Amino acid sequence: MDPLTVRSIVSSSVRYATIGFPAAKMMRSAIFLLSLMVATVIVGGNAVPVHSATFSGITRIASAHYGSLSRDAEPANPSSQIIVIGFVGGFVRHDDLVHSGVQLAARLRQDYPSGVYANTFENHQGEQAHREVLHLLDTDHDGALSADEKRKARVVIYGHSWGASETVTLANQLNRDGIPVLLTIQVDSVEKSGEDDSVIPPNVAQAVNFYQSDGLLHGRPAIRAADPARTQILGNFRQDYAAKPIRCDAYPWWDRIFMKSHVEIECDPRVWKQVESLIRSKLPPPTRDTPVSSASDRAASAKSTQ
Repeated sequence: MDPLTVRSIVSSSVRYATIGFPAAKMMRSAIFLLSLMVATVIVGGNAVPVHSATFSGITRIASAHYGSLSRDAEPANPSSQIIVIGFVGGFVRHDDLVHSGVQLAARLRQDYPSGVYANTFENHQGEQAHREVLHLLDTDHDGALSADEKRKARVVIYGHSWGASETVTLANQLNRDGIPVLLTIQVDSVEKSGEDDSVIPPNVAQAVNFYQSDGLLHGRPAIRAADPARTQILGNFRQDYAAKPIRCDAYPWWDRIFMKSHVEIECDPRVWKQVESLIRSKLPPPTRDTPVSSASDRAASAKSTQ
């Protein structure tokens, strides 16, 4: 990266901080921006070419393939709890309802008061999320997972930005534990230092990747399976916001300026409707019949938390 460009970005962040916004938040945003730009350069240099694709019908394809996998495997215990883990990006708080991933988990908890565990973690809380999954799977509470407890595991993991990178890292940890994962979802994945967000481990049945390439900060354009015989890549779906920008009024202004397209994919209701539909395709019917919320519902929910 051009040193002059880096100095310009940092000096601009410091100058805007004098307007009256918390300096600590501005510094965290500047650090996040620089880290993402470096990661984007690294990822871009090793990117696998991938064509743009639409994702109409992706939920149907995912459900059909999962059904074919289930016929070859022992049926899951219908009473076993389904675990849905989400990771937020950057320095976002795990409970910040402005962000689509946090809203998604909240809706799942509302629709499934029992039978489904849904929670979001900050992307530096990977170990905490890992321990939580192991704890939830230990149904006899003996401190160790039996082969039967591992076999009955039903885990879904999703994330945005650094949270998408942490999604793959958690899947890899569960692979080493011998625990299967139903689905991983990456939204504009940006690889964290020491992690590899491009290769999906063989314990994952299905994986999907949504990304954008319009701005300076953009996610990994392609993921691949370590073992294509065991993992189905549902697709690498590119989103274009140059012609059709998304309003993200609830987000901090500095995010909307410096990370515009990277933020747009995180608040794009069409993308997150697909994410939610994919997750719900792995769940039983909800306790109460509640449709996936509309963009206006999500906007109202976000404003009510401010």
